[in-house]
Amino acid sequence: MKTIFTIIAITFFGTMASAQDLSKEAKVETIAMGVELKVEINNEVRKDRKTARLYKFKNSRIKKELSFKTKKDRAKLA
Repeated sequence: MKTIFTIIAITFFGTMASAQDLSKEAKVETIAMGVELKVEINNEVRKDRKTARLYKFKNSRIKKELSFKTKKDRAKLA
């Protein structure tokens, strides 16, 4: 009973609130101003750039060759 009364009260107050005629919209004065765009594009091409590559996989050829081990790097048995 309490829930039914609550739903009816919410519906009643909601319709009463939406039925209010509040058409007091304030007029806003707008000012038109010109926009000045100044765009500079620098297209300098640097030729001294070096490329660096990152490899996703562990066994890629470059990483494999850079992580070489010599015979002297291995542990010796006594």
